[in-house]
Amino acid sequence: MNQPRLVNKLDMPRVFELIQELATFEKESDAVDISISDLENDGFGNHPKFTCFVLEVENTIEGIALVYPRYSTWKGEVLHLEDLIVSEKYRGKGLGTKLLDTVIKHAKVLGVKRVSWEVLDWNESAIKFYESKGANVMRDWNVVQLDETGIVNYLNQL
Repeated sequence: MNQPRLVNKLDMPRVFELIQELATFEKESDAVDISISDLENDGFGNHPKFTCFVLEVENTIEGIALVYPRYSTWKGEVLHLEDLIVSEKYRGKGLGTKLLDTVIKHAKVLGVKRVSWEVLDWNESAIKFYESKGANVMRDWNVVQLDETGIVNYLNQL
């Protein structure tokens, strides 16, 4: 198994497959609205919106970690880990650790004050993994979102 590396534009079809695999695992298989083209444009345009690390096994990408900068009013610059995905057949084989190690090293180089991410409350194996790495899983916080329809409905009420 190799070490994680930065993604390149040619990797986006496989990255997209892993995103779809995660959506299926999270029981949201119809929720992925982005395309390979979106990933290419958003990751490799004039102002990239994210950084992505990939991990290959036998010349196939079997894991990704996608991050982007955020700002905390309490801490300052933070790094958000949007997704850490390992293909189902390679879970439990150390890929997640290598990817998380890479994200944390990247955060240290950037000098951020925190790395943050979400985990589903029913994904006990992921929760145990993150806690074993020293992460604080804050079970008393809820994720709040407005989707596109919610944004439109909100604005229509103004």
